[in-house]
Amino acid sequence: MKILVLNSGSSSLKYQVIDMSTEETLVKGYFERIGQQNSFLTHKVNGEKHKFEKYVKDHEQALKFIFTRLINDHYGVIKSLNELNGIGHRVVQGGEKYSQPVVITDEVIEEIKRCSDLAPLHNPAAILGIEACRKIAPEIPMVAVFDTAFHQSIPKDRYIYSIPNEYYQKYGVRKYGAHGTSHQYVAYRVAEILGKDIKRLKIVNCHLGQGASICAIQNGKSVETSMGLTPLGGIPMGTRSGDLDPSVVTYLMKKENLSAQEVENILNKQSGVYGISRISMDFRDIENDALAGGIHAKLALDAYHYAVAGYVAKCAVAMGGIDVLTFTAGVGEKSPYSRKEICKQLEFFGVKIDEGKNQEKGEEREISTPDSKVKVFVVPTNEELMIARETKKLS
Repeated sequence: MKILVLNSGSSSLKYQVIDMSTEETLVKGYFERIGQQNSFLTHKVNGEKHKFEKYVKDHEQALKFIFTRLINDHYGVIKSLNELNGIGHRVVQGGEKYSQPVVITDEVIEEIKRCSDLAPLHNPAAILGIEACRKIAPEIPMVAVFDTAFHQSIPKDRYIYSIPNEYYQKYGVRKYGAHGTSHQYVAYRVAEILGKDIKRLKIVNCHLGQGASICAIQNGKSVETSMGLTPLGGIPMGTRSGDLDPSVVTYLMKKENLSAQEVENILNKQSGVYGISRISMDFRDIENDALAGGIHAKLALDAYHYAVAGYVAKCAVAMGGIDVLTFTAGVGEKSPYSRKEICKQLEFFGVKIDEGKNQEKGEEREISTPDSKVKVFVVPTNEELMIARETKKLS
């Protein structure tokens, strides 16, 4: 059984084909700059990376070209599209209606559109990918896997905001979270590594990348998370501010005569570690500058590490303790410095990491010392595999 996994951006399309009999990724690729003259596809198969410069005006044309690569004698992994048993789409926001993945229907598409105000950068892009698939391969079953679905188990007293309840009733203003597919994958994977029943573990997963969130997983379910109404909330990120005093927004609007759209752009694209450091949105650049003595870069990372540690502590409160701490995504997997600085602030929990293990490069590994009261792991996330598994169930 072969599943195609799609992750659509506003001008990009990521994909993987996974053989579900072995859960092996057969091919992966990334179409960038869709709609621009310099659009191109990077297609990786059999350990080889191929680049195709190809102008495509929209997602439909991009997907058609991707399909020609998938069935190509040299670059392909299938003989025809009939070999695809299902297509899984990553969708960020499913609102309160969807707590599980669903087969895509007209009704589901309308609901995804309705939730676009809560994920304006993501949901409209997902629709582009879904509609392109419907036109090109309408016979292949499609499944929507929502980033928010895993967090629907969070208790109401933790997701409700302290604002007039009418706004929750009218507009669904509440905490939704994100990265649920990643949090779910890592939690279940670390339980498997430990050989323990996930229902007996209290896990805090740190998904730390350009976008970042922390999640408390108890009994295999999300019970607290850092992101809020939108993917802007929570801890600071590459260019996103994370949580703020709400008056910061209105104060800046008054002082700078900003519109709602302008201040939203500042908080989404000019803030976070980039906003403090003014160096880069890439944590590697900021870390290098900080280690070289850069004051603003060091400040940005210090604020970031403190925020992450603080939310780990909040997650521990939500579960009444913590057994396992996991790090995943770009920064979580590849920055020994950030892991060390975060864990240093959690030593009062009994967190101790082995500096040698923390510096090791590789895949899944434990980095805590034998006497650490909390097990600490690095677990590379695999959202695509999680989406493929959920698609397999419904195809």
